[in-house]
Amino acid sequence: MYRELFVVPGLHITIYSFSVLVLLACFAALYLTAWRARREKLDPGIVSELAVWLLTGGIIGARVFFVLQHPESVLRFADLFKIWQGGLVYYGCLIGGLIGSLLYWARHPFPFRPMADAVAPALAIGCAIGRVGCLLNGCCYGDPSSLPWAIRFPAQSLPWVRHVTDGLIPPYEPLSLAVQPTQVYAALDGLIILALLTAYFPRRRRDGEVMALLMVTYPITRFLIEGLRGDEGVFFAGLTMSQGISVVVFVAGLFSWAYLARLPLGRYADLAAPLFPAEAKAPRPELVASSPAS
Repeated sequence: MYRELFVVPGLHITIYSFSVLVLLACFAALYLTAWRARREKLDPGIVSELAVWLLTGGIIGARVFFVLQHPESVLRFADLFKIWQGGLVYYGCLIGGLIGSLLYWARHPFPFRPMADAVAPALAIGCAIGRVGCLLNGCCYGDPSSLPWAIRFPAQSLPWVRHVTDGLIPPYEPLSLAVQPTQVYAALDGLIILALLTAYFPRRRRDGEVMALLMVTYPITRFLIEGLRGDEGVFFAGLTMSQGISVVVFVAGLFSWAYLARLPLGRYADLAAPLFPAEAKAPRPELVASSPAS
């Protein structure tokens, strides 16, 4: 754990490792999306404009979901905006980002499903980098564990405070109990899914399949990792909030696959930006199934 990187001399501004890693995750995701868009002959200018809506919606959604899960963390109004110290939920980021993307698409139509495919691997790399920030920040920690790779956090960290509050360790103990390194699991999960999506990208048969693949794979691994978390309480039916959302996203992913299976084979088929077959215009012959290999 290395929560504070340094203090800016003379300004007394603390630079937190979590905020640096989140920014790095955003830049990496934006770069990968733009790179993929260029290779797929999508307008890279759309990426920069879309990024503003996606990131704004993502940050708002991530913070809203955290406050819903941990209302005790907000003692005064200013606490709502302290995202640089942590307190973001990945699923909230995805949902908020989706809402922001749809708002931008409604105002400036673009090939939605091809762009969603370009964004999907970026979400995976963003998750991988962002979870390193969680590890350095000490949040999103796991349950106590005796595994040889379990990790301990120092005094005043979130796991240490939780263990002291629960009476598991005395307040003079310098370290928390050994816990599951769920942040490491999540980071590795992001990298594995990134590799899977990258390998599948040139093999996709229809626009939207890469995003649909993300929607059915990530919820499974997230559901399992959530079961090892020590900072999440039961939200509904014995599940944490993120586990409940995982079930919903997984089902939505299955419906997405079923919907895509009804569409004709070919890529770049929604350049007029329709989302439903009844609204779709005939695809331009020179673009159907002619996407460059990735």
